[in-house]
Parts: sequence; structure tokens; C-alpha cells
Amino acid sequence: MQEGSDVAEGDPGDRSEAAGLLRHPDRFGARHLGSNKAEITKMLQALGCPSLASLIDDAVPSNLRTHRPLDLPAPMTEAEVLRDLEGLAEQNRVLRSYLGLGYHGTVIPPVIQRNILENPGWYTQYTPYQAEISQGRLEALLNFQTLVSDLTGMDVANSSMLDEATAAAEAMTLCKRVLGRKNQALTFFVADHCHPQTLSVVKTRAEPLGYEVVVGPVEACPTEGLFGALVQVPDTSGAIHDVRGFVDKVHAQGALAVVATDLMALTLMEAPGEWGADVVIGNSQRFGVPLGFGGPHAAFMATREAYRRQLPGRIIGVSRDAHDRPALRLALQTREQHIRRDKATSNICTAQVLLAVMASMYAVYHGPDGLTAIARRIHAFAAALAEVLAQGGHEVLHQRFFDTLRVRPAVGVPLEEALALGINLRAYEDGTVGIALDETVDLADLNDLVSAFGVSPVEDWTAVLAGLDLTLGDQARTSLVLQHPVFHDHRTETELLRYIKRLEAKDLSLTTSMIPLGSCTMKLNAAAEMFPVSWKGFAALHPFVPIDQAQGYLALFARLERWLCEITGFSDCSLQPNAGSQGEYAGLLVIRAWQRNRGQAHRDVCLIPKSAHGTNPASAVMAGMRVVVVSCDDEGNIDLDDLQAKAARHGDALAALMVTYPSTHGVFEETIHQVCQIVHEYGGQIYLDGANMNAMVGLARPAEFGADVCHLNLHKTFCIPHGGGGPGMGPICVAEHLAPYLPGHPLADLGHAQASGAISSAPWGSPSILPISYAYIAMMGAVDLTRASELAILHANYLAFRLGEHFPVLYKGRTGRVAHECIIDLRPLKATSGISVEDVAKRLMDFGFHAPTMSWPVAGTLMIEPTESESMEELDRLCEALATIRQEVREVEEGRADRERNPLRLAPHTAAEVTADTWDRPYSRSQAAWPAPWTRGHKFWPPVSRVDNAWGDRNLVCECPPLSSYEDEAT
Repeated sequence: MQEGSDVAEGDPGDRSEAAGLLRHPDRFGARHLGSNKAEITKMLQALGCPSLASLIDDAVPSNLRTHRPLDLPAPMTEAEVLRDLEGLAEQNRVLRSYLGLGYHGTVIPPVIQRNILENPGWYTQYTPYQAEISQGRLEALLNFQTLVSDLTGMDVANSSMLDEATAAAEAMTLCKRVLGRKNQALTFFVADHCHPQTLSVVKTRAEPLGYEVVVGPVEACPTEGLFGALVQVPDTSGAIHDVRGFVDKVHAQGALAVVATDLMALTLMEAPGEWGADVVIGNSQRFGVPLGFGGPHAAFMATREAYRRQLPGRIIGVSRDAHDRPALRLALQTREQHIRRDKATSNICTAQVLLAVMASMYAVYHGPDGLTAIARRIHAFAAALAEVLAQGGHEVLHQRFFDTLRVRPAVGVPLEEALALGINLRAYEDGTVGIALDETVDLADLNDLVSAFGVSPVEDWTAVLAGLDLTLGDQARTSLVLQHPVFHDHRTETELLRYIKRLEAKDLSLTTSMIPLGSCTMKLNAAAEMFPVSWKGFAALHPFVPIDQAQGYLALFARLERWLCEITGFSDCSLQPNAGSQGEYAGLLVIRAWQRNRGQAHRDVCLIPKSAHGTNPASAVMAGMRVVVVSCDDEGNIDLDDLQAKAARHGDALAALMVTYPSTHGVFEETIHQVCQIVHEYGGQIYLDGANMNAMVGLARPAEFGADVCHLNLHKTFCIPHGGGGPGMGPICVAEHLAPYLPGHPLADLGHAQASGAISSAPWGSPSILPISYAYIAMMGAVDLTRASELAILHANYLAFRLGEHFPVLYKGRTGRVAHECIIDLRPLKATSGISVEDVAKRLMDFGFHAPTMSWPVAGTLMIEPTESESMEELDRLCEALATIRQEVREVEEGRADRERNPLRLAPHTAAEVTADTWDRPYSRSQAAWPAPWTRGHKFWPPVSRVDNAWGDRNLVCECPPLSSYEDEAT
């Protein structure tokens, strides 16, 4: 690694002084990689390695190593990549898009854009599994749940989902789970007025599960044989239907009714929960989240109280801490897909936290009066436009609508006229035209629209509005919404800014310290990578614009796909999966489609090692496969004898093996070639979970050692930030024979001859965050990407060495080395001291650290991943913190500290506790709050003491407390 203008070790090319002067001295690799030459040397000396190359030879099996260096463009500087991306953004033509289809223009309050979307204090947080240091975003997500529950009229909502179409698919499977044996039907009805992308994703999800999807008009809904039905209000063309009779018909046969809807429309429309809906889904994008050519956006799902334990995704619950003060936490089945594996209700643990936070803050910013005013204005503009077009001789098809019109033009189709004015309209096959208005529309836009239809511009729109009935009749909303104080107390920017900052201060992010979570790769999200996300050329594009308006995006996609294929060794790539779990699912569907195409549709067994990621079994079940678990040996490696036996036993039915590599146990298994050969011998395909690809970039290619498909977590290896638990991206790369079966989409030609069904709402998943990974690869280049893998391995081995003095380190390779993460075993401490892994995790908060991954993949352990971005100084701080904690445990073991009232059992320590008038604990305030020297220079205070998880599940509250609780406090 370079220091200053020194060239990185191993950098090819002319090293002469003259050549050096031609290179820019400020290489990005020096900013991204945490350890300099001197630190690398010290760590290697500690490990007894003469060079970094020798360590890599020890850690990475020689038969795994690639013999071809990465063929990538020369690395760019930050300034160069920003110019490059500016050029791509300029190739995207951002017109006024009134296309609808679930996506709308929106006005992002600058206070939210600057202080949340563009703020690393929010976008570098991790999923809130450690509740005590996640209270800020948990509160914002509780606001989101309250927003959704209030507007939909449902009892409980989750804290976001990936997108609207996948939410609809999850609602379908929820219906089946809820009914269980009470309803044996396998048919799900979808109204033909739903968004086409929603219908496509529902069909994709249904087929492997053996469900039949029947599509038709609401009136044709079967009267028997259903387990559920989906209707959309307002529908995809804008019409507001009275579907009470439809819901009654569904309920009469013991089935459940799912309603897709629009949160903005629900400020004016009667809530679906008030007329019988069982599940309500949709998208919160128009609440202040950029279009982004399709994402990321926070979808939502709400349901009845009775079904809360079947609700997929994450739920924020109100609990209490050790002092009976209110505290928030993730509730119920938050990680149940890891725990229940193939019995999980869903493989989708991923949420869209950052976007849900933005949407919730949009509601906080505007409040119920502001949201209603925005909705009334949108509706009024739509009504006025309908009146003028009707007077001009055009037929407006629907009498009742919110923001979207479907118009039959009097003469011709005015799409070209609109396009000439810089407007995109939706074209239907029957020659009608769709116009979906949004909050960005002004009177000039309305006049351009009427002009496109050959109608004279209107001089006085007020006069047009004065004569219209703007109510929604018997479907108008009468119930109040958003009455909680949080939606009323932050009207000014000053108050909202302070509220955002108060919440931010309650969360530990990468702005405070390293987040050493194994398997989660919390590394630098460089500012230069993040800038383009907010640029209009990327952020303001509707996902279904004519493709010639998205040439910049297409060029970016093509380059990024090519780079990812070069890195993995595969021949083709799909960017559609918008989460790692979605990537798993998509990869298995591709394998399934290939098997079926060659006459092997009966193959449905998926072999999964015990060491696999927890989402793998759930994904396999969703893809219609039977899971057969393969044992691991005492060293954490796949048991080849067991694999051989089970592959032989299920040979005729073997579809695939899912393998995580390097393994979840943190080692490079030397037998990976044999593993792949065994499965291939019996006709199966190798799905490689690429979650740990950050240990292989430039060192090994999955395609070269036998894998057929892998997904990549761009939010891990390729620097898209976790955003507090989402967004993410999980594209898949495939071998040539699988390429024709990559996901398709009903509204875009993705070029796959025998495409699988759509798995996400938008054709390219969440495109607006792809410039992040593009910039990372472009700035790092081949040499520094390889060096990143090497340093990730070096840092992990250094931690394993230092921590090995205090804790047993589980699972090492044959040479005694780990991969990019290590697992320390805390189980012996429980027996000798009563101290649990949770106690250690909570005590780390007092040192200013987020705990490593706790009790996974092995109960009672911590899985630690330092990444390549952290410095040796930061690694040493973590080691010193854990060493100090080990000494505190020793004091308990030796009887010098009480087994219950000690700094670990009572951790974390809040400022309120430490500064209280009384202190009755048998250790000092100083030891409690300032256990290490650096905590006196900068102290992160956990805002609550230890949260009572069990109490929160027994007394589940997942909305903001009611006004009565404030009245009780006041009295």
C-alpha cells in the first residue's frame, strides 16, 4: 500500500521518475485502504510472515488462485471518476414523466436530502440488531410504521420492504401461511388492473411454490377455490373502484384480500382497513424519495393484528430498558430466516431502512395537514385537467380518480406532441393515454399537457376548478390520521433539523468507529462514490421512460456488468436483484429454468452445508426446492463423505448445491474443487453465495473453480452503504449456459432469450445506487482491488492472532490462517463466570464499538470482520477493548467481582446512570463509562440501558404510543 505518492507494492509499469510524474499523486487506493506500508510490515511481523504475498499463499489455497490478473481500466482519481459519471448522467434525458405505474415525481425537502440521504451518520449505520445503540433510526422506523398503519387503517405494519411488487408477492405467501390447513386452495387471483410489474413478480414467486395465479377483471373473480386475491386501488390506470363487494366475495370463500394502494391517495381516500382488507401493500417513494430509475425505495406491508407473527420483514417494537424506561428494538421474527432456515416464512430480511427513514421524515416534515394539502392539490390538478380535456373533445375514461387519468384522444395519439414539449405519457395498446400527475406539477405543466392534446392553454385555471366537485364521494376519508405529536411538532426546518440530529446522535455509525461485523463487511463508503446518487441525471429518471432517454444508465450498466463478470470469471450478469436475498432467489430460479429446459424439471433437491448463510435454505424453499443439509467436519469444512453420499442418494433429483465461499466459518476450504465436481457429476449446478467475495477479488474467480452462478452483495464487497439496514443490491453473475435464463421484465427488453420471470419491480433493481459500485471499481483499479482482498485477509489474521491470546479462535485453514473474518469462542466464559456473549456485546458499547456478529453461525461466539478500510490503530483499539473485557471476566472468575453486579452484566452504561446523584454499583463510575483511554477523548453514550427483549415481544407495540399516554404523563 502506498504512502503519499509512493506506488503501491506490486503496481505494474514503469517506475521511473518521469513516468511517476505522469501519474496523479492522489490515488484513491490510498484513501480506501486503511493500513500503510509501515503498519502492514508490523502486522506481518506479528504473524511471522516475511511478506504479504506469503500470507496470502498460506490463507488462500493454491488450487483456488486465479492465474490471470484482473483486466480492468486504469484507476481513475476521484475528480476523474466524477467527471466520467457526470458525462453518463448527462446522457440521461430527464423529461417530465407522468407515466405513473407506481412511480411519481416528488419534492425532496432539502433538509432531509442533506441531513439524511447525504449524511454518513445515517447511511453508514448497520441493521439495528444492537438496539441500545440504534435508538435513533428505530424511532424513525417506528414513525414509518405508524404512518403506514394510520393511512392504511391496519393494525400493524413492518418497517419497509424491498419494492411494491415483491411486497405483493410476500403478501400472497402470507395469505397462504395464515390460512394453513383451513384453506387447501392453491389459487391466487390478481385483478388485471394491477401494475404489470407487480403481476409479473407475483407470477414468478407463485410458480415454484405450486400456486396458480388467475388474472382477470374484478367482476370475474372466482367465487370458490381461492386462498387470496389482490386488487389495486387506485388501479394502474388511475381509477378508484369500490371493491367492497369484491372483498366480501373473497372473504365468503375463506380467502384473504390484499390491497395495493397509494399512501398519498389515502390521505383523501377511505382506508382499506376500514372496508375489510386483510393485507395492504404499496410503495412510499412519492414521500420524498428520488425516482432513481426505479430505486431504491421503501415499500410497505400492513396487516391485521392476528397475522402479525406471519408478517415478513422487520418490525420495530416498543419495549423497556433495565430501568423501565421506554426503549425500541426489532421485534418478533426479525432474523427468523437465519434461525428457522428452510422453515422460514420468507428469505427477505432486507429492508429499505434509509429510504423508509426519508419517507417517515417527509411525513414528519409536512404533517397530516401538509400531506393532505399536497394530495388535494394533486387531485385538483388532475380533475381540472380532465375537465379541460373533456371540453376539448377527448374522452376521460374514469369518473373517479386521484391523480391519474386515462384518456381516449379525439384524434390520433398525442405522445409525440407531448414528447416535443418534454413530457412522457403512458401509452396503452388500445390507443388510450395515461397521465399521472404528482406534486411537482404546476400550471405551466398543465398548459403543456393540454397543448399536447391540441387544446388551447387555459388562462384561468381557478375558474376551471371553481366549478368542479373535488370530493371522492362515499369513498372519501373521514378518519383522522397521524395524530401523534411527532407529526405535529416539527413544522419548521429548525425543529426538523434538530429532531434529525437528535436521532442521529442516538445511533453508532462508521462515523464513530469501526463496525466489525463478520459477514457484513462494513467498510468505507467514500464521499466521491456517494455524490452521484443525488445528481438529477441519475436521481430524477422514471424507471419506464423510453429507453433512448436512459443511455447514460445503459452505458453504466454495461460497464459495471462487464467488470463484475471479469472479477467473477462468469460470462453474463443481471443487475435486477435489489438485495442479496433476491440474488440468491434469482440464481436458483435461473438454475431451475435451465434444468427444466433440458428436460430435468423433476430435479428439485438443493444441497446446503450447515455452514451456509441462513437465507440460503429459505431461498431454496421459495424456489420450489427441497433442502438437504450437508454436514461439516470439526474444522468447519464441508464433509466430503457426507456430500458424496447425499449427492448419490438424491442424484436423479439433484438440482443444485448452495455454498458460501469463503465459508461462513471464515476459511477458504481447500476441497472446493472436489465439492463442485461431485455435484456436477450428479447433474447439479453450483450456486455460490458471493457474500464473502471481498476476500477473493483479484485472488480467485468463482467460475474458475467450478461455480455456475453467484450473487454479489454490492453493499458489502463493492461499497454501497448499508443505510441502517438497506438499501442493498445483489446482482447475479452466471456461466454462459445459464445466461439465457437471467431475469426478464414485462416493461423492458433485457436481452435474455429464455428469461426467467421478473423478481423486482424495476428492470435493473435499484439503479440510482449503482454509480457507487461503479465509482469504487473505477477508482480502485485492478491492483488496489486485489490489494483490498489481501488487506482484508491480513487484518483478519492479525485480529485472530492478537485475540487468540485471550479467546479460542474457531476454524482455521490447514496452515492456521483464517480468511477475511474470524470467530472467537466465548462459550467457555459462560461456564466459568456466567458472562454471556450478549454481555460482551453490550459491554463493547461502553468502549464505543458496535459488537461483532453475535452467536452466528455458532451460538456463543463473535464473528469479527475488520475489512480492508480500517487502520492498524483501529484494529488495535478493538483488540485492546476485548482484552480489557477478558480481564473483567477474569475478575468475575476469580471472585474479585460480583457474578451479577459487574460491568459486563450491567452494560451498557448510559450518561444518566453514570451522572446520577447515587451510584450503588461495586465498581467505579470511571470503569463503567471510560474503560479505555480513547473514551475520554471521544465518548459515544448509549441512549438507553439494556433492552428487555422478551418483555417487548410479550407486550408488542409497534406504533408510536397513543396521545393518551402523553396525557397520563402530563397528569
